[in-house]
Amino acid sequence: MTTNGNGILSALFAAVAAIAKALTSSSSRVAAPRENNADRGGARPSAGTATLEPAPGHGGDTSTIELDPHSVRALRVAYAPQRDGAPDAGEIVWTWVPYAERDGRGKDRPVLVIAAQSADRVYAVKLTSKSHDGDRDFLSLGSGPWDGQGRESWVDVDQLYSVHVSGVRREAAALDRGRFERVASVLERRFGWTETA
Repeated sequence: MTTNGNGILSALFAAVAAIAKALTSSSSRVAAPRENNADRGGARPSAGTATLEPAPGHGGDTSTIELDPHSVRALRVAYAPQRDGAPDAGEIVWTWVPYAERDGRGKDRPVLVIAAQSADRVYAVKLTSKSHDGDRDFLSLGSGPWDGQGRESWVDVDQLYSVHVSGVRREAAALDRGRFERVASVLERRFGWTETA
């Protein structure tokens, strides 16, 4: 084959590679940056790593949904952890949580399950390791086994999520009753929900 023929083949391969790259980036989700995954048993994805599978809790009927806590009536906060693989009130579990901007982005994070919503959904409040000392919308939980780095965690008592049981990536820990009751008490005062024994 002549030099010109090799040039055509090179151009053809480059075009096919460009088309494949364009199709991959438009049909797959780029993994969102995550808090250190090493402490949760997962490897941190490389920047720009594409994945065809959405994170548990992200997409379809199993999406984690932010709710207006003021519109939820008769929620009964209850402490009932059971290490059975299902999210139970009093447990901290990991799921995908949408960002406040509601633009389709979010991240895998711990949430505290506070009550059952239905047979396949639970109510939860999100946790963060970012300090919110003095912020009335956050309550310090201290540290616990849900954070492999031993950082202090804060629960956001002003946001409520509906988490599908299939959207939970894993159980992290059961919060002790004393800390759970502190969270329940704040939620009861703020929203009028009832804490059950």
